[in-house]
Amino acid sequence: MAEGRAVTRLWLVRHGPTRTKAMIGHTDRPADLSDRAALRRLSEALPDAPVVSSDLRRALGTADAIRGDRPRLPPDPRLREFHYGAWEGLTFAQIEAAHGEGSARPFFETPGDHRPPGGESWNDVAARVVAALDDHADHRELIVVCHFGVILILYARAAGIAPEDALSRPVEPLSLTRLDWGARGGVHFVGETP
Repeated sequence: MAEGRAVTRLWLVRHGPTRTKAMIGHTDRPADLSDRAALRRLSEALPDAPVVSSDLRRALGTADAIRGDRPRLPPDPRLREFHYGAWEGLTFAQIEAAHGEGSARPFFETPGDHRPPGGESWNDVAARVVAALDDHADHRELIVVCHFGVILILYARAAGIAPEDALSRPVEPLSLTRLDWGARGGVHFVGETP
């Protein structure tokens, strides 16, 4: 981030529900966007600001559903959810059955550099998300339609907490979290609307 630049107010929207209980980081499933009232309320709570989203269908569809007349920026693949590698499409029980009991525990209990086989770590995802937001820093306000993991990474950074502490925070589908993305890498938690 350029030193001395203005703060960008981020409006982080988690995509609509996928109705899936498995790990679907890069698996491209659509969101269930049938709750039109919830989408309308969410859209009405958002400012008149550009909308950017991950390039996965669940984020693309949600962004289009809440956009209204706001400018739409090209989708940014750096805003994708974690890539779970060999764990994609598996439940926790299936991960343990396929990869050994406790095999997922380090990823969730001490995130950072731990990664699923063929997947991404917390630090990997944080680096690409921060780079994406730095590239969008010329906007005073920005609506970002993204994923659970992306929002938790930004929340942890804003709140100054460890990744493992952020992982217990609920981020419901179609929830709204507002952060201020500042100069010199600073990001500050402002509020959340379920």
